[in-house]
Amino acid sequence: MITNTELEYKGNLYPNKIVSLKQDADKVFFTSENGVVLQITVLRDSVLRFRYATDYVFEPDFSYAISEDANKGYNRLEVIEQDTEYIIETEKLKILVDINTMRTQISDLEGNIINEDELGFHWEENYQYGGNTVKMSKITQSSESFYGMGDKATHSNLKGKRVHNWVTDQYAYGKDQDPLYKAIPFYIGLHNNKAYGIFFDNTFKSYFDFSHERRNTTSFWADGGEMNYYFFYGPDMPKVVRGYTDLTGTPELPPLWALGYHQSKWSYYPESRVKEVAKSFRDLRIPCDAIYLDIDYMDGFRCFTWDKTKFPDPKRMVDELFEDGFKTVTMIDPGIKVDPDYWVYQEAMEKDYFCKRADGPYMNGKVWPGKCNFPDFTNPEVREWWAELYKEMMSEVGVHGMWNDMNEPAIMEVPGKTAPLDMRHDYDGNPCSHRKAHNIYGMQMVRATYEGVKKHVYPKRPFVITRAAYSGTQRYSSTWTGDNVATWEHLWIANVQMQRMCLSGMSFVGSDIGGFAEQPNGELFARWIQLGVFHPFCRVHSSGDHGDQEPWSFDPEVTDIVRKFVELRYQLLPYLYTMFWKYSKEKMPMLKSLAYFDQEDSQTHFRTDEFIFGEHILVCPVQEPNAKGRRMYIPRGKWFNFWTEEVVDGGTEKWVTADIDKIPLFIKEGAMIPKYPVQQYVGEKEIKELVIDVYYKLGTESSTVYEDAQDGYDYAKGRYSLRNFKLVGKETQLSIQQFKSGTYITSYETIKLNLHGLPFKIKEVSIDNEKVFLKDIKHNGTNSIVISKDFTGLNIKGK
Repeated sequence: MITNTELEYKGNLYPNKIVSLKQDADKVFFTSENGVVLQITVLRDSVLRFRYATDYVFEPDFSYAISEDANKGYNRLEVIEQDTEYIIETEKLKILVDINTMRTQISDLEGNIINEDELGFHWEENYQYGGNTVKMSKITQSSESFYGMGDKATHSNLKGKRVHNWVTDQYAYGKDQDPLYKAIPFYIGLHNNKAYGIFFDNTFKSYFDFSHERRNTTSFWADGGEMNYYFFYGPDMPKVVRGYTDLTGTPELPPLWALGYHQSKWSYYPESRVKEVAKSFRDLRIPCDAIYLDIDYMDGFRCFTWDKTKFPDPKRMVDELFEDGFKTVTMIDPGIKVDPDYWVYQEAMEKDYFCKRADGPYMNGKVWPGKCNFPDFTNPEVREWWAELYKEMMSEVGVHGMWNDMNEPAIMEVPGKTAPLDMRHDYDGNPCSHRKAHNIYGMQMVRATYEGVKKHVYPKRPFVITRAAYSGTQRYSSTWTGDNVATWEHLWIANVQMQRMCLSGMSFVGSDIGGFAEQPNGELFARWIQLGVFHPFCRVHSSGDHGDQEPWSFDPEVTDIVRKFVELRYQLLPYLYTMFWKYSKEKMPMLKSLAYFDQEDSQTHFRTDEFIFGEHILVCPVQEPNAKGRRMYIPRGKWFNFWTEEVVDGGTEKWVTADIDKIPLFIKEGAMIPKYPVQQYVGEKEIKELVIDVYYKLGTESSTVYEDAQDGYDYAKGRYSLRNFKLVGKETQLSIQQFKSGTYITSYETIKLNLHGLPFKIKEVSIDNEKVFLKDIKHNGTNSIVISKDFTGLNIKGK
């Protein structure tokens, strides 16, 4: 361990010698001579919490990020005192705390160092605002890589980067521009094939330096609050991500239509234009489930109102759209127009629900309606009031989803683009300034929105989308990456952002397909659609001031390509829904970067373009114009080219042909990919047969299909269908076992298995140990077998 030589260095203060130790159940407290208290909490054998107090006093222990459902409990906690250090041991980890400096070192039980302090905890008094700037520095391990941090428009591996977290309305941002719309202070470190994670749960403006200033040091600090961070040990990256995601929570299952294709623009109005767009989708047979209404549907941009000139009868319009399969999603912003005749403003004034400046006056800011006040969503009473405002929109007009925008909060014509730092907040009974509440303002707004939408669409499931977020926002809402630009560079950015967000616990995410600002050409739009259908949230959105951006806005070839890929997404809906179920229940990210997928292969550590969609589909977008293909890295194992069915060996870079109508797409051997028929919208067709594409493997592979009623809460009572498949391939044999649970009865009675890549001709088939006649097997270029959905075992022998 490094030892302190000075108590103060460059204005920073440091802990000195530990003089007392106290244990209270899962917490161990170390106190130094100069009043620093380190509290180490063992949440699980591989999850630790570190809190530091100065002057002996901890702040109230409160966090918006932590899920009430987070798992807790450990198998062992032992504290050992030695001459120069204290040791805390769990079943997985050993934590050394240096007696003279309070620096910590975390290793596995074999003695491999996972993470250790460099200067460790230090602080500097903030004379301008009071309190401390709190700091932590760690030793960067040999060949260490860094991932995560949410919404960052930069390389997936953060080694050598410095980033910071301050939720910002960053219109038409560029590559490496920072900060953006979300603050997710969580990163993953990977070295010597061991992964760990650190979540710095501090809502003040925070900073992370990944060996940027000093190549052997990783550090993070914040402008106020506590040094309070959680440590997650793998050693596999999936365990780290699961640990963080469990701590901060996952969403409930969305309605299946929320995973369909969505169309948006700033703005679709009047009603006749909305109907025209809807009709074009159906006439051109391009599947679509949702149409969005941006701010122009409102009366003078007053939230919770309708412009009756543009939309004379909103309920009738919403009902008519729904009859044709379209769900309506409307936007609500936080800024409430200062207007004594406006009922929302009147109510908030009467109840004193608007944020105030430090000296007492209401905080005013200019947004779309002009002069606005802003509800204090950190006040639970305000959240309850806000939730009830959705009653008319959801239960009476019949709107299906809600979209919260501008909730950083974004404020026009002020230098910082947001509220002044002296704005006051209740913070759930912990009063504070906007310095502390800024990063969670949008999160608490969408939390209130979620509660209101959930109440007023019941017994259906809520669908909510937000632009601003802090860690844990995924419990309430989906999100997108804000106001991007119609450029090839932004196609690359979108790809990296989605992978990073999924690694950071927030999987229900997408980008504005085609770009929000400026105008894409047909080729860029086609390539972006090809990528966007493999993102969890799939929506085209544009600013509209540069022309139309619907699938038919380009040439017929582009329209055909868009239709082809949107149809593919709809076919893959059961696969996508299963991905979401695994994310919600098992904390598994819906998209996986290659480093997450195979951390042992160092070739994956700096890959940005390729990702795994779910568990079995490898995707790599084409990200430059006029390309007939691209070089890409195929991870280790054997993979089927989706288009040609050629089997390729991974662990190397390959040239893959992909003209304008294709994207490089590979299926992992052994995978069983479920498919539905193409529908123009979710629920258009009754599913009469589940199709499963089976990809042969010499060896064993597992696959899952989760299904339920696609909306509502019966699934929570056990009314779901979970099929777990185990595939075992031998040289002249293929067997599939099905293990089924849940009480949901699917609409189909049969499963059609399409067999890909069989290395033998079928000679004999037995189902549940009974031989069947070969006439039941259809030969149509590929082998396909129609089988009862309730089969438990299928065995195919060849010659």
